Amino acid sequence: MSNEKKKLGLLDSTTILIGGMIGSAIFSLSGLTIMNAGPASIISWIVAGIILIAYGLQTAELSTMYPQSGGIFVFPAKALGKTEKAGKVWGWVSAWAYLFGCIAGAAFSAMYVGIYLSVSFPALGSVGTIIAIGVVILCGILNIIEISAMGKINTVLTIGLAVAMLVFIVTGLTSGKWDGSALTPFFTQGLKGTFGFMSAIPIAMVAFGAIVAVSFMVGEIKNPKKTVPQSMIISMSVVMVLYILMIVTTLGLVTAGFLQANPGMAYIPMYAAVYTTLANLPWLGYVVTIAAVLALITTIIVVMALAGRALQASGSAGILPKGLGKINEKTNTPVNAQILVILVVGIIAAFPNATNFIVNFGSLCNAIVVAIICLTVLAARKKNPEITDKFTAPGGNVLPIITLIVLVAAYVPDILTGGYMLWVWTAGYFVVGMAIYFISQAKKKA
Repeated sequence: MSNEKKKLGLLDSTTILIGGMIGSAIFSLSGLTIMNAGPASIISWIVAGIILIAYGLQTAELSTMYPQSGGIFVFPAKALGKTEKAGKVWGWVSAWAYLFGCIAGAAFSAMYVGIYLSVSFPALGSVGTIIAIGVVILCGILNIIEISAMGKINTVLTIGLAVAMLVFIVTGLTSGKWDGSALTPFFTQGLKGTFGFMSAIPIAMVAFGAIVAVSFMVGEIKNPKKTVPQSMIISMSVVMVLYILMIVTTLGLVTAGFLQANPGMAYIPMYAAVYTTLANLPWLGYVVTIAAVLALITTIIVVMALAGRALQASGSAGILPKGLGKINEKTNTPVNAQILVILVVGIIAAFPNATNFIVNFGSLCNAIVVAIICLTVLAARKKNPEITDKFTAPGGNVLPIITLIVLVAAYVPDILTGGYMLWVWTAGYFVVGMAIYFISQAKKKA
């Protein structure tokens, strides 16, 4: 009974998810979705949220099915493939995709820190790249020394971010300058035309990645069969309302056409709205900038930590050099892996002109991970029909199948309109990943 009291209830689980999801994406990636899809980007964000709820619930099911070890590598490795060797290949593909998704998230977030600060404080305009690299190093160091109070700091920052978002929403909607007619036509304002909202879905998905947080904590949650789905639905509803209000407010102040004509502003949409339409409220620009920078920094810290752990797990498994698998006993952090993450993220952050490509590449890697999890759930259910006390995602096999269909459909418009180069680069990335895997396996045999 005492152990049960120590477990997380509905309120704790919900606040963890809300804190994880309110981050940098709304201040940065929303501009890209508006530029590409126009007002229809609202649909992109709603669909993205639904997909990530499905992803979270399915990951929660896998966590209860394989309670002694979890993770993006372990689940596919245990469920997919007829042999252990084939399963490990699937696990590595998933981990390799997840790794770049984290690295890309950290890199573009660091770039956006430089962008936001340089537009609010013009004197910093010439050092945006240096700022981005400096932020990467700072966040990496924080992950290495593992400050115990970081959780509490993150909660305070989240509350501050939510307040700042509400200030922007209320001020924008009541300013007298918000124009609802800017939302029409609804589907054709975006750079990618009528079906642009489909290609914007993977980008919006990045904003909700933290929905899986409680999925890996099922053993620490009271009555997980009810608490997990309820906390996900409640937290997603809260975050979704905030995000949609932010996007609607922005769309009534700055049009997709303006962002297309000024692509640099697409990376800072809320600031663009203040800069163009609410210029009589200069203080609001600073509120947006400070909130965005805090959100970006908390995002960088988290995704760099995840990337470091992914490298550490791969090093421990013998796929990557064993040195990456070492954990520092004093700090309980994978120092070597985190140093490598700092180097890689810092190098990528030094190329701000590649921001759009990095965002799309990272989004595709994240979508691949979600797709693999859907396939993993289907295979795991077939493999382990005897497990009856696990948490089960609702909807049966229909949920993962529909999720897969939507993910594929989201990329069809880009492929049909010639957006194949992203897939070429992705294929190259996975060729490198598979080469690393098979070389590591060959060394083990030798």
